[in-house]
Amino acid sequence: MNFEHHEDAMFRLWNSVRIARSSQFNLFTFGESTLPYFLVLDPEEQGQLVSLRQGTIRITRPTILTPGNSDLEFRNFDEDDDRSDDVVRFILARSAAFSHLKIDNQQRGEKSVSDSVEETIAKLTRMLDADEEEGTAILAAPQALGWMALMRYAAEQVLRSTPGNVQELRERGMLDF
Repeated sequence: MNFEHHEDAMFRLWNSVRIARSSQFNLFTFGESTLPYFLVLDPEEQGQLVSLRQGTIRITRPTILTPGNSDLEFRNFDEDDDRSDDVVRFILARSAAFSHLKIDNQQRGEKSVSDSVEETIAKLTRMLDADEEEGTAILAAPQALGWMALMRYAAEQVLRSTPGNVQELRERGMLDF
């Protein structure tokens, strides 16, 4: 089987979504972290309005590992969760290990807002800046790849938080062998 073709396709998918504004906060080392977001979706057809979804990704790291909580689990990222699970496993098998995490997307609604993705991102950025809100992300994707933007955001936040989380484990003496 030629995995190079699949990796190229996954790389194109991954790069077709973007994080216009990321949360400035690291994930907690233990327990649950929340990542609020706005997801700006480019319409599928010319002339349609841009869609805006708001939601929260919850990333839970278990404090005690058991056989029941040791696997990576994504929930509510796509209408076809089996497909998104396969995509995630493919990506993560070729990059970093994200075991022991439970990642759940909780969407709070969708509305049509504008005919421009960039205009919508600019308005949201101004609103978040005015509210001094540093924890809410703005993501952008084609309509069919909203789930991929959410996965990319969650994965990048886990990677960005890892050095600080490892440092906290050291400071607590949990890495002393």
